[in-house]
Amino acid sequence: MSPLRRHPVTLIPGDGVGPEVALATKRILDAAGARVDVAFDWEEAAAGASVFLKGDSSGVPQETRASIERTRVALKGPLETPVGFGEKSANVTLRKLFETYANIRPVRELPGIPTRYKGEGIDMVVVRENVEDLYAGIEHLQTHDVAQALKLITRKGSEKIIRFAYELALREGRKKVTTASKANILKFTEGMFKRIGEELAPEYAPIEANHLIIDNVAHQMVKDPAQFDVIVATNLHGDIISDLASGLVGGLGFASSANYGDGVAIFEAVHGSAPKYAGKNVINPTALILSATMMLRHLGEHDLADDVEDAVLATLEAGKALPQDVVRQQGGDVEAATSTSGFADAVIESLGTRPTGVPSAASRPRVKAITPHKRWVDGEARLAEVGPARVVGLDYFMETLLSPAEAGTKLAALAGPRLELRMLSARGVVVWPKAAPAFDHPGFFRARYVARDPNDDLPDSELLALIERVAHLAPWGHLEKLRVWVDTEGFTRAQGE
Repeated sequence: MSPLRRHPVTLIPGDGVGPEVALATKRILDAAGARVDVAFDWEEAAAGASVFLKGDSSGVPQETRASIERTRVALKGPLETPVGFGEKSANVTLRKLFETYANIRPVRELPGIPTRYKGEGIDMVVVRENVEDLYAGIEHLQTHDVAQALKLITRKGSEKIIRFAYELALREGRKKVTTASKANILKFTEGMFKRIGEELAPEYAPIEANHLIIDNVAHQMVKDPAQFDVIVATNLHGDIISDLASGLVGGLGFASSANYGDGVAIFEAVHGSAPKYAGKNVINPTALILSATMMLRHLGEHDLADDVEDAVLATLEAGKALPQDVVRQQGGDVEAATSTSGFADAVIESLGTRPTGVPSAASRPRVKAITPHKRWVDGEARLAEVGPARVVGLDYFMETLLSPAEAGTKLAALAGPRLELRMLSARGVVVWPKAAPAFDHPGFFRARYVARDPNDDLPDSELLALIERVAHLAPWGHLEKLRVWVDTEGFTRAQGE
């Protein structure tokens, strides 16, 4: 008899239907593990709504953080986050606390699941950057009626996730990586992501590399989804297209995901907490079960992962245990659908069975634990490479109800001897000195001051003096230095500038 292999795992049941799908998944893993002398030391921990209600605004208490630090692996049910108000997402907090920068969403055609794309061979992975972009959650009210969010994209973050996508493709024997961006509009942020993808692609030949604008990716996913193999995208875009992808193969009830960092991995169902179904034992647990198979592979338990995934495939293929969402898609009687616990029972009964109509999990290439190479340039070396920046001006964001003409005249007079007012913009469109053909005053302007001498390097004292002069007319809400590296401007032009 082989020695028992034990794995400590933090189990976060979650909110709403989370405890039900978490229990179903735990039962399956325990049963499957018992067959091959594998055991799990579950550390149950809290996060999400129950934590918010206790007054912890982070949604992730210290006890949960300590558990994940010990186990380095977490299996998590869905967490509830208020929409449009209230506390920050506990899901996002967990990802950021443990720097799980890579969100992986495999999407594969499943047996017994009716979809419009049945038989087309959909088999792709969406790789989503997980800690940057608009999900940094840095927002401000510039006025009571003007909100701003900062979209943060870093070279290091982009390189890490794009390398991750290529190395995942190598491990899984995939042939193509598509970098998706909105670089045609967002020249610096999404543009950086696109350029880094192009820089790295030659290192990973013979994998085919291409780039698509994100809206075309969405279009092509609906038109011909089987063309995609691996798609890598920034955080918000990756979030959206991964949900779209799950809809191609049956919906969020089948959408598994993993969040990988250099030291911690968190595995979770993609779907929400569905509070109206909580306690009714009707939710499809497949998403969390398949997420758990990703966790097993991360733990090195490849055979066990294949057994559990194949049991799920065989159960669906047999059609004898169909969750409510599948029965609804088929137009059947949802009252006759298999319960959450009943589906877990069926999967447990199917352990050791392989599907016959689709490739079994055991037949696919073995995926090793993801440990991306760290090849990015460190901060000091990068600074030496690009050189120091010259400060050539200031963008001064202000709340004002003055007309563009009146504001422009008064602000220009405050520029001082080394600066001049180049333009005023509203929502990125020049409104002074050129008048926009159609202008609806938002009560908020950006004043762009630039050095009269294009070779000048403005000291902070010059900018602070300008700010003090202008603040008497219109208090500032936000400031941005305008910088140039050699001949590269570190700022975009307004529409019409």
